[in-house]
Amino acid sequence: MHHILLALVIGIGVGAMVGLTGVGGGALLVPLLVLVLDVPPILAVGTGALFVAATKIGAAWSYYRRGCVDTRLVLRMSFGSIPGAILGVTVLAILRAHLGTSVNELLKIMIGVLLIVTPGFALFQRYLQKTGKKSLRDRLPEWITPQAGAITVGLIGGFLVGMTSMGSGSIIMVLLVLFYSRSLQTLVGTDIAHSVVLALVAGMGHFVLGNINFPLLAGLLLGSVPSAWIAAQYATSLRAAWLRTVLFSALVAAGISML
Repeated sequence: MHHILLALVIGIGVGAMVGLTGVGGGALLVPLLVLVLDVPPILAVGTGALFVAATKIGAAWSYYRRGCVDTRLVLRMSFGSIPGAILGVTVLAILRAHLGTSVNELLKIMIGVLLIVTPGFALFQRYLQKTGKKSLRDRLPEWITPQAGAITVGLIGGFLVGMTSMGSGSIIMVLLVLFYSRSLQTLVGTDIAHSVVLALVAGMGHFVLGNINFPLLAGLLLGSVPSAWIAAQYATSLRAAWLRTVLFSALVAAGISML
């Protein structure tokens, strides 16, 4: 009972962060499950994937209704992210077959490194915004098409999500800001909508492998789904910059704890 109540509280907090910033789904949930609830990393990764998919549906719909989702960009990224997620889950299955339970220690290291590295990308993103520099997309050679760039972004994010359930709202969001000249709200909405598709594919892969704790997932979603939807309603009227600072500081601290 204690664990279910704690999962409910965690779900509310993570869901609210997702709705406000588009970041913090798997990146915030997975370390919380491992460090707070003592869930084995491989179960945290699998449960986190379906959690992200379900949590972001309401937020994605809210952004879509306001015209803040670039559906063409979502489709282009999906051409890379879907096979990337399948590849990530497959690699994880191979590693588990060879390492057994030791794969959990490897996952902890991978997750810890990602948690520490992600804020660095975000700081670089803010630097580009403050200095008024064009996105990297505008400075790439003409032969590198927007379609190829979107597929590459999706492939990288998809593989990371398949392996760790992280990257759908952190790494991909940073890459979108770096490579595409869109309003921040449109990028957040596009990233959230794409995350639903990506996390669902990864989650189905983990379901096949038996890497999902369904009672835990139910407790998390009971808190996260309504909180993500409510928070998304206020995302355009609130300045979420300070929330991102708090979030990324927490991610670094969690990353260090995982190592």
